[in-house]
Amino acid sequence: MKKILKVVSSVSGAASKSTQLADGIIAQLQERYPGSTVTVKDLAKDPLGHFDASHLLAFRGAGDATAEAAAIADKLSEAAIKEVEEADIIILGVALYNFHIPSTLKAWLDHVVRAGRTFSYATGKPEGLLKDKKVYIALASGGVYSEGPAQAFDFASPYLLGMLGFIGLTDVQLVRAEGCSIPGLQDTAVQKGLEQVVIA
Repeated sequence: MKKILKVVSSVSGAASKSTQLADGIIAQLQERYPGSTVTVKDLAKDPLGHFDASHLLAFRGAGDATAEAAAIADKLSEAAIKEVEEADIIILGVALYNFHIPSTLKAWLDHVVRAGRTFSYATGKPEGLLKDKKVYIALASGGVYSEGPAQAFDFASPYLLGMLGFIGLTDVQLVRAEGCSIPGLQDTAVQKGLEQVVIA
């Protein structure tokens, strides 16, 4: 039995290919690990808010934000980090918007990637503090970005792999549903993505 955290960020709801891909991965995990629980964080419906002065005050004890705003920011950050800490497996449902991740997912990462909580420079070099977790990135895109001329415009996957690795999450599989807006590819994009999944 595993604790699974599903974080989705598409604004398309049930029609979202990235969410469908994430759900398909979870179905495979539940088949492999019966009784697993799933915690869902839908950032399109319940965004954490973007980084502002209150976060700076909460995270660093500096800035012009009020103590009340800082306390709220700290509470949101701690809640997001706790969900990640408690999970054995994390599924990130990611829609490719303008060659990058949704801004709500970026905001969520800004709450999670926090000095002293998920990374540290105590040894003089960066060390990720989140260990022993499996991450699946369920990335859906209208075009094909894994190869060909559009590959250089995929800024989402290197960013996510870099940020996750920075906080210690290095066991990551990137699963793609590509060509979701291309006739001849769109009808099978999610299924082809699910065929890439490796369940340990």
